[in-house]
Amino acid sequence: MRKALRLFAPLASLFLLSCQPNDPYRPEEHDKNILFSSFSGEPKHLDPARSYSEDEYNFITQIYEPPLQYHYLKRPYELIPLTTTTVPEPQYFDKDGKALPADAPPENVAKVVYAIKLRGDVQYQDHPCFARNADETYRWHLGPNDDFPKIDHPDELSGKDTRKLRAEDYAYQLKRLAHPLLQCPIFGLLADYVDGLGDFQATLNKEVERIRAERRTAAGPLYNQEADERTNPIYLDLRKYDFPGLQVVDESTLRITLVKPYPQFKYWLAMPFFAPIPWEADRFFTQPAAARQNIALDRFPIGTGPYTLAVNEPNFRMTLRRNSHFHPETYPTDGEPGDEKEGFLQDKGKALPFVDEAIYVLEKEGVPRWNKFLQGYYDASGVGGDVFDQAVQLGSGGQMNLTDEMRTHNIRLVSEVAPSTMYYAFNMLDDVVGGLDEKKKKLRQALSIAFDVEEYIQIFMNGQGFAAQGPIPPGLFGYQEGKEGFNSTVYDWDEKEKKPKRKSIEEAKKLLAEAGYPEGRDAEGKPLIIYFDTTGRGAGSKAFLDWMRKQFGKLNVQLQIRSTDYNQFQEKASKGNWQFMGWGWNADYPDPENFLFLLDESQGKVKAGGENAANYSNPRYNELFTRVKAMSNSPERLELIKQMNRIAREDAPWIWGNHPVDFSLYHQWYFNAKPSSFGGNSLKYRRVDTALREKCQKEWNQPVTWPLWALLGLLVLCSIPASLTIYRREKEGAHA
Repeated sequence: MRKALRLFAPLASLFLLSCQPNDPYRPEEHDKNILFSSFSGEPKHLDPARSYSEDEYNFITQIYEPPLQYHYLKRPYELIPLTTTTVPEPQYFDKDGKALPADAPPENVAKVVYAIKLRGDVQYQDHPCFARNADETYRWHLGPNDDFPKIDHPDELSGKDTRKLRAEDYAYQLKRLAHPLLQCPIFGLLADYVDGLGDFQATLNKEVERIRAERRTAAGPLYNQEADERTNPIYLDLRKYDFPGLQVVDESTLRITLVKPYPQFKYWLAMPFFAPIPWEADRFFTQPAAARQNIALDRFPIGTGPYTLAVNEPNFRMTLRRNSHFHPETYPTDGEPGDEKEGFLQDKGKALPFVDEAIYVLEKEGVPRWNKFLQGYYDASGVGGDVFDQAVQLGSGGQMNLTDEMRTHNIRLVSEVAPSTMYYAFNMLDDVVGGLDEKKKKLRQALSIAFDVEEYIQIFMNGQGFAAQGPIPPGLFGYQEGKEGFNSTVYDWDEKEKKPKRKSIEEAKKLLAEAGYPEGRDAEGKPLIIYFDTTGRGAGSKAFLDWMRKQFGKLNVQLQIRSTDYNQFQEKASKGNWQFMGWGWNADYPDPENFLFLLDESQGKVKAGGENAANYSNPRYNELFTRVKAMSNSPERLELIKQMNRIAREDAPWIWGNHPVDFSLYHQWYFNAKPSSFGGNSLKYRRVDTALREKCQKEWNQPVTWPLWALLGLLVLCSIPASLTIYRREKEGAHA
């Protein structure tokens, strides 16, 4: 009989396992004030001097606090104080130091001063870098041969402390942006404006080279610089170095001086690049004891924001935890018309932040992430192409509506036009597609007409976007809708439909012939071949590339694909060894200059290492841009932007692609989820109803056991004869 019972053991185990709840979270995380989300890629940099990607900003903007932030609810976006008492207004001076009015002509301005005044109640998170011994020396600022205990996170060190935010901390970070070993991605732009910043980097460069020379001399011919600096980083105490454009007036006042007007500078004061870094933290992380255990600021941020990075396991999960020293801040009491109705003002005036923790789990694949959202284990979700039809359906009049399944779960859909422009660039340095002569223009114009952006949006974006008519996306000053803003080089205006209509292929063929390629062939009868460089691979990429060939094939132009990896792609772009490629730009701040600069000569990727990927240069466009970037929004500025758009549309350095629409889904227990494209520090405003979430999770994830009961019953019935046979044999054996 024991043998018969053993037949049922695996079945019983399988049955018991099927009864366990399908819950990916730990028991102690239930009923807690925690927001659950996911991330798809390991953040590379968490140092605010180096970070410049959305994946990284999702974390660091909750930890670091620049001087300013955006009002969470108001649109158009409005800057408000964060750690300052006011939004600083620029003061203008001429070359003799005489004060000028705010509307002074830019050419008369020789100096622009921003005075940043800090509030007095901001403190850092608890951190060992601030801990002191009885004699006031820093406990964890160690000698070169001393070591930390074995740790995985700085929080594991005994003894932590905090201190008040000071103006010198913002000054220290601005100096770090010039540190040659950090390679700040925006240094070149800032060096054009901040007085003396370029020379300051040259000074730091000399110091780094001096230290390296001393180390080489001391170590001898076998010295390995890379290995040495990996465990013994070069530390520069930036408090010892100064430059004219930066002045710490007192503990709460900082002055930054620009050498020319740059109205957009105020927006940079709301970005993590300008978050404060205390010198104590720089000293703590740039010491051998930290380097030997890979304890770096690039992995373990330290800030004054509402959250701290409590768990940094980028191959598994990241956890943000409430900062116990976070300064008083409340939810906005006003917003846009309609915010009250949408529920975005339910928490007005309440203390921030609302959630105690935010747990982000690594999800590299979209389907598992989506399934966990449907089960209620993730509080929000984007809408990727692989699940779009499950979530959204097209209603009458082109309206996007939730599917029945989503409505059954009381899921909410929120959409927003992203401040982004995706485009396809021609290399204006290329002999075939580049140049500003009439034939080259007509070639690019013909290809632009043939490239059916509207069809692309429907096929590959599920209709989540609309065709771009120029570089500036909707929502920013300078963008114009309708007949005022359409691209007459590529479209005709359909008066009946009241919208642009793409020009015919016949018109494109006519332009192509005028460009010297009738029927897609040159004067010698050779076919015109356009080379498209891409990193795309796989089934999805094949469908897109086949579609691309079809677009150019309308003109009998051959498109040849040159696939490469990301690093080679970037190298080709930087050296200009390409002809045609896809590109895009997400706004850093809500100003048209942040898109118009993508076509300015001074930003040429090959000549200047800038963001002008097409290497486009039109003297008139450059002249207008110089004026526009120094202006505040006004009718005069709008008129100049219109002229720039007309020039760029005619020259066609880009095939004007699309402005995507972002769709987000939120569970019924997730509140204050107003789309916000700028700032990034939205976590502190979000709130979850944990009781409702727990209730829904239990309802939606009941184990389905009846198939196993049926299978178990069937197996029992089928095993009865075998069990009886075994029983009889055992009984006969006992009698024998």
